[in-house]
This record gives sequence, C-alpha cells and structure tokens, in this order.
Amino acid sequence: MKISFETVEYVAGLARLNLSEKEKEMMVVSMSGILEYMDKLNSLDTEGVKPLEHVEPMSNVFRKDVVAESFDRDSILANAPDKEEGAFRVPKIVE
Repeated sequence: MKISFETVEYVAGLARLNLSEKEKEMMVVSMSGILEYMDKLNSLDTEGVKPLEHVEPMSNVFRKDVVAESFDRDSILANAPDKEEGAFRVPKIVE
C-alpha cells in the first residue's frame, strides 16, 4: 500500500502539524515503508505461535507472607532520645 501526498496532508491536519513540503515528501516515503513492512509481517504464517506476553520469562517476584518474630520494642526504644507510652516522641510539626 502506498501513502499519497494527500493522505499525509490529511493526517498532519488531524494531528495539527504544520509540515513543510519537504517534510511531507519525507513522510510519504517513511509511512509507505512502514506499511510495506507491516504487509510483509502480515504475510508470515503464525499458525500455532502463542502470543508473546513478555520477552523474558516472568515469575512471581513476591516472597511468601510469613509471620516472623519482630524486634523487641524496649530494645528499639532504648536508643530513642525521647519516648512516651511505648512510642517515639517527636516535636509537633503540624498546627
């Protein structure tokens, strides 16, 4: 399929592009090449080929959610400069 000069002007108008005459000629050649390549791809026999989802094999990267022992609150708060009722105490920053 060949792209005509008028088609390029129409598409450029839809995209609100102001192309020079030279740019329009370059687009005719470029768009025609793209469509020729797509026609070549469409002619390939893809019967029995599964659609590609990812280039690399993917697997679940999340770890199992396992309940484990946590840090001891008293040992963590031992390093706190100021604490109150088992929590860090910090200056108020929002009025």
